[in-house]
Amino acid sequence: MESARLVIPVSDRDHSVGPVDAPVTLVEYGDFECPHCRRAHPVVQGVRRHMGDNLRFIFRHFPLSEAHPHAERAAEAAEAASAQAHFWEMHDLLFHNQDALEDADLLTYAAQIGIDPQRVARELAAGTHVKRIRDDFRGGVRSGVNGTPTFFINGVRFDGNWSDTAELVQALTDAATHAPVASQ
Repeated sequence: MESARLVIPVSDRDHSVGPVDAPVTLVEYGDFECPHCRRAHPVVQGVRRHMGDNLRFIFRHFPLSEAHPHAERAAEAAEAASAQAHFWEMHDLLFHNQDALEDADLLTYAAQIGIDPQRVARELAAGTHVKRIRDDFRGGVRSGVNGTPTFFINGVRFDGNWSDTAELVQALTDAATHAPVASQ
């Protein structure tokens, strides 16, 4: 059985860390309120350290709002932080503070990372970033995402055990040595 493929190609629109020309790209569809995503967060950080410049990491939003009522709002706050060039700082704070995702908490995190909390509040109130999050979500659905976290390695869904760091590193290492970057 063939694994699902990433339908929406990686682009400049994505939140990305690591070299654009890295031999392997890991895409995560995640939810800031999902406990499994919180468990995956340090795994991904460790994999990023292990792979170094051989890995480009992309994060896309997939808020499961019915199960996680604060997930979409947290994603909006991450996008508001991105608009002020601090996506990754907010990304990390949201996962580290997953049990405190009310609007007041999100504004506190904005201040902690040195961005304008009033601007974040205005953008949250206006729904400025809702379309972006919904576009990520729809792209995930089209790519076969049905839960979080879901990972894609060079455009192919990773159906292995992401919580087993060794298994994930092996899959990434195999992709780095065998798959061309163009297959993303």
